[in-house]
Amino acid sequence: MHDAPQPARAGTLHIVATPIGNLRDIGLRALDVLRSADLVAAEDTRTTQVLLAAHGIQARMVAVHEHNERGAAARLIEALRAGRSVAYVSDAGTPGISDPGARLVEAVRAAGLPVTPIPGPSAVAAALSVAGVDGPWLFVGFLPGRTAARRKTLRGYAAWPCGLVLYEAPHRVRATVDDLLAELDSARTLLIARELSKRFEQLHQCVLADAPAWLAADENHRRGEFVLVVGPPAAQADDAPDDAEARRVLAILLEALPATQAARLAARLTGGRRNALYDLALSLKPDIPPAPWTD
Repeated sequence: MHDAPQPARAGTLHIVATPIGNLRDIGLRALDVLRSADLVAAEDTRTTQVLLAAHGIQARMVAVHEHNERGAAARLIEALRAGRSVAYVSDAGTPGISDPGARLVEAVRAAGLPVTPIPGPSAVAAALSVAGVDGPWLFVGFLPGRTAARRKTLRGYAAWPCGLVLYEAPHRVRATVDDLLAELDSARTLLIARELSKRFEQLHQCVLADAPAWLAADENHRRGEFVLVVGPPAAQADDAPDDAEARRVLAILLEALPATQAARLAARLTGGRRNALYDLALSLKPDIPPAPWTD
């Protein structure tokens, strides 16, 4: 553990996470780096200036955004090679996560120069921490802008046995929720996280089927920046095995093994829980006695 100030390192690109809304969410190490860096590269220098001013920091800034990222990277590489320290920040949150930064990091690494993360706020992490999704999840980010493309993308994720995390803008959140309902199981949970860490933060959890009505009930429900966390399909949430595969495996095993052994082995082969597989075995062979164990 380090408790002393840690200034920016010479010749190093620092990827600095900044608040997603509340300016007091900035980390102490992030402030150390921003105060000491020779250059602060920012997605929007005006936005970053507000953050720096709030913490009494004066810095030399350059703009690095999605439209100039590759060209700006070449100039920053020159500065790094000259021994200057560089901090990069996006408008909010962690750069490179549905924000500029990935191309810059790629270019700096390709040039053989060091890159280090200064961790901190992330809308993904903030939303997941209050979503109650226990298990694997997939970060989708922003979906395509057109309805047909959104639905095609979601259709591809429908059977994935994990939660989904999406970002969405206010003008499209209703359409995206409609598309979620059209392509995914309507019983899946949905956390609508609006304006995280900001003055009008709102968290609403419901089943997907009820989400359109909640958004329509109040125009304020459709304002701000959104993180949508869709819970996993019911089979994953309940740790249930894939029915067709489990039936096939159990049918073979039950020809030669007692039910308890068949369920144990099937659990290893399919990843399902022994109890759930034993219940399935009961449906295949109703005369099997109760299991002597539980998970």
